[in-house]
Amino acid sequence: MEEHTNQKPPQGEASESVKRDAKGLFASISKFLDELLNIKSETDKDQTIEDVKKDIPFKGHNAWILVFSIFVASIGLNVSSTAVVIGAMLISPLMGPIVGVGLSIAINDIDTLRRSLVNLGVMVGLSVLAATLYFWVSPLTELTPELEARTAPTILDVLVAIFGGLALIVAKSKKGTMPNAIAGVAIATALMPPLCTVGYGIAEGGPKYALGALYLFTINAIFIALATFIVAKLLRFPMLRYANSAKRKRTAQLASLLAILVMIPASYTFYTTLLESNAAHDYKLFIENDINSNENLYLRKDFYNYNEKTIKLYFDGEMPEAIMSDLKNEIKKYDHIGDFELTVNGNKARGLDQVSKAYDRAIVELDRIEKENSKLLDQIEDLKIQVAGLETSLNEANKVAPVTVIPYFNISKDAKIRFPDLQTLGYAEVLQSNFLKMDTIPMIFPQWKFQVADSVHMSRTKALQEWIIKELKVDTLYVK
Repeated sequence: MEEHTNQKPPQGEASESVKRDAKGLFASISKFLDELLNIKSETDKDQTIEDVKKDIPFKGHNAWILVFSIFVASIGLNVSSTAVVIGAMLISPLMGPIVGVGLSIAINDIDTLRRSLVNLGVMVGLSVLAATLYFWVSPLTELTPELEARTAPTILDVLVAIFGGLALIVAKSKKGTMPNAIAGVAIATALMPPLCTVGYGIAEGGPKYALGALYLFTINAIFIALATFIVAKLLRFPMLRYANSAKRKRTAQLASLLAILVMIPASYTFYTTLLESNAAHDYKLFIENDINSNENLYLRKDFYNYNEKTIKLYFDGEMPEAIMSDLKNEIKKYDHIGDFELTVNGNKARGLDQVSKAYDRAIVELDRIEKENSKLLDQIEDLKIQVAGLETSLNEANKVAPVTVIPYFNISKDAKIRFPDLQTLGYAEVLQSNFLKMDTIPMIFPQWKFQVADSVHMSRTKALQEWIIKELKVDTLYVK
């Protein structure tokens, strides 16, 4: 007799099996992610360095393309058209010198760094000059939302510059192709509008706008160069070799110092911009959730000052102490504006004044509606009079005896025999009114084959008229 038993493996062997399966899974995932995200195998470092150096100079075609793209972008900002601004970005060659700065620092190439900085200055000067010229001659001088949005850095601008710079240098480093158009647009998003806004500030005499936009451009340019520097270091681009070891050491130290000097203010700006953006977001939520959602609160004006950490709210109507205290407690729940000084102001007289003004507006609106109704009533009376007149005319027209059906076919045949020169003969009954009564009159329309003298024409037409009057047995017949 055989016994069939199901024996379970020992506990230690099961644990080891699970560990082996987990290691195999992690290894598979790691291999998949490495194949998915690894760009080192398809990076052509020497060709990338050569391509970046080619894009640095600003002269000839690149200079004209830059000028024209700045004009297009300025027009888009001037009329607040996002589509036109994007179109300008597609043709803008802005990224060359900035990418050159980041790459040259990463590979210790002082000559390329010098060329990049010189061409960057040329690029900025040419762009600002073109934008200033446009806004100086443009009849549209209003500060549009598109222009105003480029007068101070926000966290979104910084992020666009960072990811645009990362995308561009990664695209440039790929072997065989240069798929950098999209990354170029991303960089142009961070660079072109601020430069155009600098030109607007200069043309309109607004140093606040010009300096704010220039600061935004500087921050974005730094982050684009910083992104290029980081990618070049991660991909281990070859450092420039110098025959003189002392010079090589000085160059490396200078490049490292420049990188640190760039990273410190850039990191600080990113941090402060992030804090300011978070505070503005919390303030917006505070207004929406705690004020606008309350039907008993009528916010007339609000003043938000991030630098001074103050918020001033002005309401219509009297503000009880309980509501003021409640608002001050509610604002403390927001992490980024909880320490702001909140000032709440109410105005009872202002509330009564608003009610009075609303009443006056309602009275004025009622007067306007009454006047319009009076005009409509007058128009209705005029229409009634016209309808009555038309009814009278119609009744008189109905009293006219209907014309007996005439044997027109026979008359036309006889007319052709009696008047051989007659080519065609038309007949109709025409309605005629002297605006008091309406009559129906018969009328003939003869056409003759030959033109004759006026006296002969009148004679034959009269003869035809007299003959048809006799045949139709009518008192009056008109000839057309």
